[in-house]
Amino acid sequence: TERHHLICEGEKHMILYHGSNVIVQEPQILENGFYKDFGYGFYCTILEKQAKRWALTKRRKHIVNFYEYSPDKSLNIKKFSEMTEEWLQFVVNCRLGLKHDYDVVEGPMADDTIWDYVEDYMAERISKEAFWELVKFKYPTHQIVFCTEKALQTIKFEGSYSL
Repeated sequence: TERHHLICEGEKHMILYHGSNVIVQEPQILENGFYKDFGYGFYCTILEKQAKRWALTKRRKHIVNFYEYSPDKSLNIKKFSEMTEEWLQFVVNCRLGLKHDYDVVEGPMADDTIWDYVEDYMAERISKEAFWELVKFKYPTHQIVFCTEKALQTIKFEGSYSL
């Protein structure tokens, strides 16, 4: 069964998923390629189906890795429980390459369709109101990114499987 909830403060030992084309036993923060929604880091999700979608976009192999996550309250964590004005500005800033100082960032994902809307909004082709109207009906998404070495220590590789 899939879990469609954000990681709560009190919960321990959540399972997170990461879609890839390789087994990732030791996650790393890769600072290359395009800027992502929440900046550079190691991206996971609580939604197994979403991790499968990520894996299927990869060439050759399609692997879902899973990890045990033990939240550390001493880390600087930013959570967006839904798409808000603050979330939109944060994604825009990160996609522009602006850095933030969070160890962990969690919230909805700007998938390709939503990213097209974000780009339209950034280029002033659509209004902010139109942006919110367009994204309102998208399926739930979730991502959590580990942005620092200290944050990576909160996840432990449990296993993987191929699709």
